[in-house]
Amino acid sequence: MKVAVMTDNNAGIKPDEAQKLGIYLVYTPIIIEGEVFYQGKNITEEEFYQQLAGDKDMSTSMPAPGDVMDLWDKLLKEYDEVVYIPLSSGLSNSCHAAIQFAEDYEGKVQVVDDHRISVTMRQSVLDAKWMADQGKSASEIKQALERNAYNSVIFLTVEDLKYLKKGGRVTPAAAALGAVLNIKPVLTTVGGKFDAIEKVRGMKKSVSKLLDYSEEYMKQLKAEHNIEKIRIGAAGSFRKQEDADAWLNQVKERFSDVTDIYYDPLSLVVGTHTGPEAVGIGVSVILRDK
Repeated sequence: MKVAVMTDNNAGIKPDEAQKLGIYLVYTPIIIEGEVFYQGKNITEEEFYQQLAGDKDMSTSMPAPGDVMDLWDKLLKEYDEVVYIPLSSGLSNSCHAAIQFAEDYEGKVQVVDDHRISVTMRQSVLDAKWMADQGKSASEIKQALERNAYNSVIFLTVEDLKYLKKGGRVTPAAAALGAVLNIKPVLTTVGGKFDAIEKVRGMKKSVSKLLDYSEEYMKQLKAEHNIEKIRIGAAGSFRKQEDADAWLNQVKERFSDVTDIYYDPLSLVVGTHTGPEAVGIGVSVILRDK
């Protein structure tokens, strides 16, 4: 049984990396002033954040249904089945749409709703690829990922609330008050909308709180899972590599008992809503062996 693993670029897996891993990608469009762009194809991270800083009109959409099904059809000429892991159904309609489209494929396409995004979604994709290589069927992979879906969390804080305001995540009044008082929210999600769990003054304190919440969640996971099965993804929308490196080192210092910690930039789709200089942590229980 040959099973192809497919995802969208909200998992943060870049085209060259996907090719090396044997993972297939569809792209989520970013619309800037009416023009459509795709991360890794016709816009770089630097170009994107320049546009974002210039207050350009930006929005995002789900991958085109035709692109998704065209790739399914192409893959099924080479593979027996396809596992497709789209962005969480709590954050986009793309998952529900894909589930409907897959009904015409007589079980050969399994769409996974594992309620993840960014670094935690990346873990699901890597787990799926590992299971496919072990000979698991598409249905078995889907079931395993969905059972493990909520053994993950993302904590996030942002430098500027205006981007969340644009996306309707905070009210204009709250964004204005936050700018005046230097208020930074600590946000969290397990696959739905980002909820503010605390609001503090100053980015430094907000990042410290983010680490505290992540550590508390880690304690819960360690009570139920082997530490070797826990992976941490430091994430961010940094414009300078040294800032990303500094954040990764800060996370490693706090979680010295976790051996598997890495940094991954937030996808540009996520960056549209968080703005530049956002800081995040994703904690996941992984299924694959080390």
